[in-house]
Amino acid sequence: MTEKSLNPSVDRQEEEHLVRAAQTDVRAFEALYLRYVKQVYRYLYSRIGSQAEAEDATAQTFLSALEAFPRYRHEGYFGAWLFAIARRKAVDYFRQSGSAQFLPEDLPALDSDLLQQAIRSERLRELQALLCELEDGEQELLRLRYAAQLSFGEIARLMERKEDALKKSLYRLLDRLHSRLEDSHD
Repeated sequence: MTEKSLNPSVDRQEEEHLVRAAQTDVRAFEALYLRYVKQVYRYLYSRIGSQAEAEDATAQTFLSALEAFPRYRHEGYFGAWLFAIARRKAVDYFRQSGSAQFLPEDLPALDSDLLQQAIRSERLRELQALLCELEDGEQELLRLRYAAQLSFGEIARLMERKEDALKKSLYRLLDRLHSRLEDSHD
């Protein structure tokens, strides 16, 4: 996957070029796959919590996208369209298997110091508990922004909300989470 550029207009132009190429030659869909596969996987992994199941749901997402691609009408937000499919795959998974979680249980340790690992692990448990208390829409907003790394425009399109209102919602949510985490350590 190529990293998204910091300039949204360049990013949209590149995406439009990739979509147009794939519409004329289905083999060019690979470039769209490479552009989004990590984001889709991270999003689904954050929802499902199992590497194997997230990989399977990611494959199903792209297969469904490829099958539906001839009917796709590009309006500047391919990522939003793709993540609508990924969201449906996550719903299908939970319909068949059970409950959702926000953060996977098996996040790898990043710190070499045992004390730092313990502190990080405890903070993650606290954060996961707070995230589980959030409404589904709030959890989804966090997943789309941070696990999937979608732009505010893509999320707004996907969630059918205005971009400015979405940004305010996210920043208020982050402030609320930050305050609750800080309060738990006072």
